[in-house]
Amino acid sequence: MSQELMIELYTRPTCSDCQAAKEYLAEQHIEYNHKDVGADETLEAEMKETFGSRIVPAFAFYKKGLLGKKKMVKSLIGFEQNREEIEELLDMK
Repeated sequence: MSQELMIELYTRPTCSDCQAAKEYLAEQHIEYNHKDVGADETLEAEMKETFGSRIVPAFAFYKKGLLGKKKMVKSLIGFEQNREEIEELLDMK
């Protein structure tokens, strides 16, 4: 995995694509910040602001910037249809 990137993953417990994304990241031993939208309603607004949508799974890839601030590099909605790009971002290919 690219050590420079931090991942935030927004999911819902009833979403099969979300479960597949979490399983994949666990199998690859990739650390991420899990945001369960089903357990925390405030994440709906956060998703809308970050992605312009409430669709899950939603991936946000960040790099650490100056003074510890994070800067978004890429955002993707959906796992299976974006799997190849996710693997490229994580240097898995």
